[in-house]
Amino acid sequence: MIKKIITAAMIFIMMTCLQLTAQDFKEKYRPQFHFSPKAHWMNDPNGMVYHNGIYHLFYQYYPDAKVWGPMHWGHATSKDLFTWKEQPIALFPDSLGYIFSGSAVVDAKNTSGFGKDGKVPLVAIFTLHDPVQEKQKTGKHETQGIAYSLDDGKTWTKYKANPVLQNPGISDFRDPKVMWFEPQKKWIMTLATKDRITFYSSPDLKSWTSESNFGADAGAHGGVWECPDLFPIMHNGKKVWVLIVNINPGGPNKGSAGQYFLGDFDGKTFTAYSKETKWLDFGTDNYAAVTFSNTGNRNILLGWMSNWQYANQVPTDPWRSANTIARELGLKTVNKVIYLTSVPVKELDLLKVTSFDLKNVKVKDQLNLTEKANNKTGLFRLDFDLKNAGDFSIVLANKEGNELIVGYDKKANQYYIDRTKSGKSDFEKGFAEKHIAPRISVDANMTISLVADVASVELFADNGLTVMTDIFFPESVMTEFYIKSASGITIDKLKYTVLKASTK
Repeated sequence: MIKKIITAAMIFIMMTCLQLTAQDFKEKYRPQFHFSPKAHWMNDPNGMVYHNGIYHLFYQYYPDAKVWGPMHWGHATSKDLFTWKEQPIALFPDSLGYIFSGSAVVDAKNTSGFGKDGKVPLVAIFTLHDPVQEKQKTGKHETQGIAYSLDDGKTWTKYKANPVLQNPGISDFRDPKVMWFEPQKKWIMTLATKDRITFYSSPDLKSWTSESNFGADAGAHGGVWECPDLFPIMHNGKKVWVLIVNINPGGPNKGSAGQYFLGDFDGKTFTAYSKETKWLDFGTDNYAAVTFSNTGNRNILLGWMSNWQYANQVPTDPWRSANTIARELGLKTVNKVIYLTSVPVKELDLLKVTSFDLKNVKVKDQLNLTEKANNKTGLFRLDFDLKNAGDFSIVLANKEGNELIVGYDKKANQYYIDRTKSGKSDFEKGFAEKHIAPRISVDANMTISLVADVASVELFADNGLTVMTDIFFPESVMTEFYIKSASGITIDKLKYTVLKASTK
């Protein structure tokens, strides 16, 4: 009898432990359809490449703590941009330094000579950051190295003659984004060099020649330039070159952010249409955003969903940081000025659980959609159209009284995200603020898409002309949902979609 009692108790304890383990795997604030590492620190996405039906995401990773440390390249793979599988670490620090940000390409022509037995090499190009030289203040502590893979990114071999690009004496000399320039049959490296971008070219990814630089007198310069990207998009029958430059600090709502320039590129020089600052995302939590390579006519962008103002302090455990959802880029002309647009990739539809559609919805004061949404997880996508834009706010709330507010101020002609009462914010004095963004569109009609996860919102207004990304940390899941308008609005079409988790 005693043995039976002991056995029953042991089974109960074991079952309880199993239940706790399953519950603990869904930690507080854990994103459910944004990639985040199972544990430890992550920042910039890098080396993103599509190859043989698989999206490869590499990222800055420190496997020994959940704060920034000696950088490695973490690795995750996906077939749909949402269901990510974490892979073994791809690149480790070595005698030449930490492995900072960079890119990866499919060397289809085997220009590098790394391919063997018909196997096409993937080649990673990255910054080697030497902490010893950094302490010595030589100004040459960052160089560029390469590595290659012949097994679809599973394992990597560093080039024995690294570094392939020495530092001419620029303290911030990093984040190489490499692309193939077909007209001249050469590789182009877009490199962040302190307060400007320097372009290099190479026939084989091993030997590099400086071509030109851009940006000393253009764009925002509130902080160091980092994580650039260069690629073309067709617009009205013309090839327009997009140059993305991330900056820290100096963003439109403080801290880290991404800016972009549009112009022409001839294989040597980038000539911008304008030197004015255009922002990729007006929120505070989309940094180091760059595109996947080898995706054909699709330009797919992914960013680090955090900000250097508080990235090391956010209250998540046992990991820190996530990425934005993948976004499809395009171009749109407004008043004869071309702007970059970004909207959620079509693969987001794969996460649909249920949805409802409403037409001619009149909102005066408050419309409570909590019961109709019946959303226990807080994961959703909201799309609606207005013919005559007026003041409104979309409120996400919970039983503790936390509120995350996304809205539009007609008088100021600004969108905003207000996280002043959104939950935990005492980890950084500037976190609990209201962020604003201009409405770029001049159309009376307005389109809104809002994507919400457990601890983030991403706003895509006017078909992606104005974008905002913000993270937040509510005390419990935001299951309450309201639309408010003091002046009154009529929503022509509204679609609310409950989304499912894609992470384990």
